[in-house]
Amino acid sequence: MITGIAITPMYVTDQDQALTFYTQTLGLEVETDVDLGVMRWLTVCVPGQAERRILLSLPGPPAMDPATAGAVRELTAKGATTWTIFHVDDCQATYGDMLAKGVDIVQQPTTQDYGTDMAIRDPFGNQIRFTQLPTG
Repeated sequence: MITGIAITPMYVTDQDQALTFYTQTLGLEVETDVDLGVMRWLTVCVPGQAERRILLSLPGPPAMDPATAGAVRELTAKGATTWTIFHVDDCQATYGDMLAKGVDIVQQPTTQDYGTDMAIRDPFGNQIRFTQLPTG
């Protein structure tokens, strides 16, 4: 029986740049950073929530051959691979913070039936959404 989701991959082309973006810009924390020889296992998480991690993964071996890795890099740059949604307490404040940090904002905060959300792209093309759920 499945009891939860542990790790979601995000394809990146530079793990050091990804580490800086996800920790310093978004405020996530490093959960694991290990050199496995064939790859670097680099995960980040919302502070205090290590049960759900994001694997900042380079497209390539051992998971995929060079041609597939190239296709994944191209699709990621276009925003067509993985994406993540974070819950936030205040979408407008998050927008102001991302704007001040010079992040690529692709959708300003918009009120939807499910709450208020906005979207950014990380330096590699991945879409990241921030959603403030309605209260009450």
